[in-house]
Amino acid sequence: MTVKAACAAFGVSETCYRYQAKGSEENEVIADCLIKLTHNQRNWGFGLCFLYLRNVKGFGRNHMR
Repeated sequence: MTVKAACAAFGVSETCYRYQAKGSEENEVIADCLIKLTHNQRNWGFGLCFLYLRNVKGFGRNHMR
């Protein structure tokens, strides 16, 4: 079965099937900061960690990143 036929059978676009996520160095830096932050501030939830990284550390990305 071809990719085109399989995508049509499952209702998935070919572009969605072929999508490759692009990693970046900034993602690794954010992940390291989050690990350090959660070890130091165990009572902080997602909201505080997000606000700290955005406002104090200067990562201007949205909450989904």
